[in-house]
Amino acid sequence: MATVFETRLIGNIGKDAHIKTMDRGIVAINFPVAHNKNWKDKKSGQMRTKTTWVNCTIWKREGSNMRIIDFLTRGTLVEVLGTPFAKTVQLEDGQMRTEIRLNVSKTNILRPASRDEDAIGFVDQDDDEDQYGASLDDFTMDEDDF
Repeated sequence: MATVFETRLIGNIGKDAHIKTMDRGIVAINFPVAHNKNWKDKKSGQMRTKTTWVNCTIWKREGSNMRIIDFLTRGTLVEVLGTPFAKTVQLEDGQMRTEIRLNVSKTNILRPASRDEDAIGFVDQDDDEDQYGASLDDFTMDEDDF
C-alpha cells in the first residue's frame, strides 16, 4: 500500500529566497517560512505568539524556469506543500540544533509583500521533472542528504 507524507504550511517568508547551484546541474531555491501560533495566556490574559521557522527548498534543474524566485521575497504570505523532515546541524559554537525543513512540491503566493499584485495560484514544481528528494541546504550540503 502506498503512503503519503506531505505537509501544508502557511506563513510569511522571513528573508528573500536565494539560489544555490549544486553539482550535476541542480539548483536549490532556499527560503525560510515563519508559522505563528497565537493564543491568550489564561493567567495573565495577554496574547502570546510562538514562531516556528521552517527552511524550505524548491529543487530545479539548471536552465529551467526560475520565475518563482521573483515572488519569494521577505514578507510574502505563502502556502507551501511538500515533504517535511528534520536535520541536526552543528552551530559555530559547537552546539547541535535540529531544524525543520521542507522539500517543496507546490507553492501558492497568498499575498505578495508589496500587496500590489494578485495571488498567482499554485505553481507545480514537478512540471519539468525538477523535484529532487534532497534536503534544504542554506549553508552546507552533505552527500547523505541526497
